[in-house]
Amino acid sequence: MRPALKTFVPVAAVVVALALLTVAVVVFLAPRGRDATPGAERTPLPSWAPPATPPPAAATPTGPGVAGLADPDWLDEVADATGIPRRALAAYAGAALVKAETMPECGLSWATIAGVGATESDHGRHGGARLDEGGTAVPGIFGVALDGDGVALVPDSDGGAIDGDAEADRAVGPMQFIPEAWRNWHVDGGGDGVEDPQNIDDSVLATANYLCRASTAYETEDGWRAGIRSYNSPEVYLGTVAQYAIRYAEAAAVAR
Repeated sequence: MRPALKTFVPVAAVVVALALLTVAVVVFLAPRGRDATPGAERTPLPSWAPPATPPPAAATPTGPGVAGLADPDWLDEVADATGIPRRALAAYAGAALVKAETMPECGLSWATIAGVGATESDHGRHGGARLDEGGTAVPGIFGVALDGDGVALVPDSDGGAIDGDAEADRAVGPMQFIPEAWRNWHVDGGGDGVEDPQNIDDSVLATANYLCRASTAYETEDGWRAGIRSYNSPEVYLGTVAQYAIRYAEAAAVAR
């Protein structure tokens, strides 16, 4: 969601949603992890990600929230094949299963959600963070201050309550929501009674909800591009998400 400041690291999105209006800002946040794809300067980026095979649902949910919805064996195999941390993959797959049930016309795949997560924060691993057992980034993930100095100007909207900055807003968590966006899209994806943008279950389900409101045709190129562009508009962002999503879908297909 923002113009490139550096060329080494992938883009980190900032979502500013009022109803379905998005202010997109692009900064580079997450360093490339062990599952990173080549940069645009090395390989031409694709323009979209075709549908991925849906994850199988668990016979019985293995826990509360979205992370308990996907089949455990599928999670083990696909995490190993893709390099996506299993805890993050459980959130991506679970959110896709929720949207397939509640908004089947959306067509949003787990691989596309994972592509956004990879681009935003390296699946919650930006800056040495990790996801704890409950799916919360430790330490918390915070983007740069959106103070207009080389980035968009987004004045403080939360008194620092969510992002720890009382002067300018910052994107927070694995999916990089800014405070105002989180107030619009907050959700308890973990089923623990808490809504936390630093939690992968909460932030991923909020992202899926947002994306399925922005577009309801992710199985088509036009629909996919419209949806991802609503999250972050630059072509390099769309191409980076697409490249991750295609890689993950292909690796999962081989693993299965």
